[in-house]
Amino acid sequence: MRCPYCGSEDTQVKDSRPAEDNTSIRRRRICPDCGGRFTTFERVQLRELMVIKKTGRKVLFDRDKLVRSFEIALRKRPVDRDRIERAVSGIVRRLESSGETEISSEQIGLQVLEALKSLDDVAFVRYASVYRDFSHAEDFEHVITEINAKIARDPLDP
Repeated sequence: MRCPYCGSEDTQVKDSRPAEDNTSIRRRRICPDCGGRFTTFERVQLRELMVIKKTGRKVLFDRDKLVRSFEIALRKRPVDRDRIERAVSGIVRRLESSGETEISSEQIGLQVLEALKSLDDVAFVRYASVYRDFSHAEDFEHVITEINAKIARDPLDP
């Protein structure tokens, strides 16, 4: 692993342990050249996934991009980081175990919407406004009406 401070390729692992979500290994490393300390995470990747964009272009699936989507939708919302990580890990697990090597960005977006619906209503509306390409205030009203109807049907289910 290359040192992020000096670029040396001779770093040493000082400590390894499972990460909080138990889906990765957290490694503390030190660089013998500059003394810099940093953390890396190692995850199991079952298969290479390709995402088919709306334009037809294919790109390699990027877990970090999925995490950023959640973070943007949940910005300044009271949602624990562990819940976000579990939601992202669940989506990645479903995608990898689907048996498909190519997945449409639309399928991923639907899974993100479903996860956000259970995490936070405001984040769900934020993401839906971009994903569903809202262009009028009525689009927001429709989604909020759906959420209110869900709450009226099952007030104890967040």
